[in-house]
Amino acid sequence: MAKFVYVFTGAQPATTPEEQEQSMQAWGAWFATLGTSVTDAGNPFGTSVTVSSSGVTDREASGAGGYSIVEAESLHDAAAKAKGCPVLQGGGSVEVYEALAM
Repeated sequence: MAKFVYVFTGAQPATTPEEQEQSMQAWGAWFATLGTSVTDAGNPFGTSVTVSSSGVTDREASGAGGYSIVEAESLHDAAAKAKGCPVLQGGGSVEVYEALAM
């Protein structure tokens, strides 16, 4: 099985304690459906900067909100597993990248 990185983008964060609790329950339920294919549940991202050849810019470049790593048979299998992700209900999306072995 290959490893794939999910990069979560564009969702609005939960702001109230009730919304945060509902969000945590939704994420837990989704991870449960993925079972042992989850190799790293990941973490949300905090603030960021962009580093380029012209320097460092204090802004978020991509709007990435966090990541997870899963194992799947193919890119299409990994994409299918992402369809139940709670970030989608918040207006966000999941970018799926194959992590190539080096």
